[in-house]
Amino acid sequence: MPERKRIGLRDIRALQRGQTIYDASVTGFGARRQRSEAVSYIVVYRTAEGRQRMQTIGRHGSPWTPDEAREEARRILGEVAQGRDPAADRRNKREAPTISDLTDIYMADAENGRLLTRRGIAKKPSTIATDRSRIDAHIKPLLGSMKVAAVSRNDVKKFMAAVAEGKTHRRVRLDKPRAISNVRGGKGSASRTVGLLGALFTYAQEKGWRDDNPVRGVTRYADGKRNRRLSAAEYKSLGDALHGLSVAEHGAIWPDAIACVRFLALTGWRRGEALNLRWRAVDLETRTATLHDTKTGASIRPLSHRACDVLQAMVRGEPGALVFRPARGNTIMSGLPKYMKKIVAVAGLPPDVTAHVLRHSFASVAADGGASELTIAALLGHRAGSVTSRYTHHADAVLLAAADKVADKIAEAMGEPVPTGEIINLDEVRG
Repeated sequence: MPERKRIGLRDIRALQRGQTIYDASVTGFGARRQRSEAVSYIVVYRTAEGRQRMQTIGRHGSPWTPDEAREEARRILGEVAQGRDPAADRRNKREAPTISDLTDIYMADAENGRLLTRRGIAKKPSTIATDRSRIDAHIKPLLGSMKVAAVSRNDVKKFMAAVAEGKTHRRVRLDKPRAISNVRGGKGSASRTVGLLGALFTYAQEKGWRDDNPVRGVTRYADGKRNRRLSAAEYKSLGDALHGLSVAEHGAIWPDAIACVRFLALTGWRRGEALNLRWRAVDLETRTATLHDTKTGASIRPLSHRACDVLQAMVRGEPGALVFRPARGNTIMSGLPKYMKKIVAVAGLPPDVTAHVLRHSFASVAADGGASELTIAALLGHRAGSVTSRYTHHADAVLLAAADKVADKIAEAMGEPVPTGEIINLDEVRG
């Protein structure tokens, strides 16, 4: 039987290798020396289920003296008396998933289609790629080693501030030739990444790894979105640049990219919607495009005569072929943002003119022309005004007329010829 006595410093110094002694005043409290010179304080107890556990308090030395360790043993035994299992709790805490573990499991579920959006569908590859980028750039470097259960609201606030201040800034060379990832941070990036962090903790709640979400209640930075729209002069500069590039002899910019930018200006579509457009989705006779997989779900878009003219000028491929072809390969045109920058530069426009600015400008022109919010929503493919909520096979005459009115106004601003023929005012006809 192990020796039992009130453990003091003299007893600690006298311990031999392989020897264990137990305290006479606190049952279960002891000290042992194994193969090294170090002495560890331990406490042995039985759980409410009758299982014997041994928990190491710590090594002899600062801060652990015999008296300090004895008091810690009393505290642990007090938890046992209340029905807890401190050794198991400590082990579970040690083995609990980290934020890095959480992100890996979350992304695996997303990539396998097991993670559904609010619309009940799997995340799109583009969304998954964005999530992974934010995880690798910001979440793992700053929070990856923390336990999921240990992250507090204050930690989230510090994380958001660190990303906003650019503490995760770095340049990373990618696998592709001359490809570099430039992580900048900033307030916009911080707010969007905290949004993803909130989704991660909601996922952790579903897994039973947390009872709360520390992101809730954290005030994020304003999204920083600007209501940037093109002026009449800027539309004219863009139109001149598109026309000049389209007739250039040496093909300074890929023709399909030029056509795609013109199409975006005349439709207000999202960049990804145009780049993923395939011929089977286009019906030039009814002037509609059926998009089955957009940001807001499936929708049917009315096509103006101007937009149809752009499409008719394209090289028509098989039904499954992309309308706006890439310069190389069969995948979507990943280089459109770079082409767009070149077009903007040729036009002498500020570098903040992007595909999204074309979209917002389209909506603004529509509003200037008196279009209702629902009409604009239908033209742009917003969820609230999706054509599919009212029509199944074609866009109605009112929406087609609205698309024509906006596109003609934009085309005129870009210096394109005004169509000849009688213009019918639908409101007068109805009156």
